[in-house]
Amino acid sequence: MKKILLTELKLHLREWPALLFVIGLPLGLLLGLGSIPGFGEPDPKTGGESVTTTHLPAMMVILALMTLAFSVLPAVLAAYRERGVLRRMSTTPVHPGKLLTAQLLINLALGVISLFVLVVMGRIVLGITMPKDPLGFVLVFVLGTAALLAMGLVIAAVSRTGKIAQGLGSLIMFPLMFVAGMWIPRELMPSFLRTISDYSVAGPFATALRDTWGGSSPQLLHLIVMVVGLVVFGGLAVRLFRWE
Repeated sequence: MKKILLTELKLHLREWPALLFVIGLPLGLLLGLGSIPGFGEPDPKTGGESVTTTHLPAMMVILALMTLAFSVLPAVLAAYRERGVLRRMSTTPVHPGKLLTAQLLINLALGVISLFVLVVMGRIVLGITMPKDPLGFVLVFVLGTAALLAMGLVIAAVSRTGKIAQGLGSLIMFPLMFVAGMWIPRELMPSFLRTISDYSVAGPFATALRDTWGGSSPQLLHLIVMVVGLVVFGGLAVRLFRWE
């Protein structure tokens, strides 16, 4: 497992432009939008919370993680399949679960790096507060990130080429960003949309990030949805995975 992990890490580092994009785009949006006058003012529509208090940083974290889960991760594995790398690996004793686990761990680490950059730069430039419930925040971050990456692994498992993986990833990513509250805060959504959001993995993840960032404990329902998402999509990824 260690050898697979190190090999996959080296291959990921070769794709450094894509990794810079994963960090650079959310960071640029955070600093740019956070500098707009009025975004730091309390908004009664969101419970007296300003846009830059928890909503904007949480959404930028979600954006970075979804880019990893639905763009970078599936494209890498599908490209392996397209180039015959996976076919050659199938002649070895390597189990698909080990390869998928290595990909999940590497992208989880990249997500942590992206989170660190967003939090530190947001604090320095915009004065955004650090998460007020750090333990709850870490729990939510790990569960939510792993669940999103497991969804990305399912896309990678069924995609024959990199283009198919990117297309499927985009098809899934943008609706999930919407129900997560990227464009319309959950507080302003109609009740039926909030219900959909509550069971979408992305919605509970985004809400739990905001809650723990603001000092509240994550809701049990949201934690359960993320755990179920991780188990279900992780199992599907292993079951559906094909070397060719």
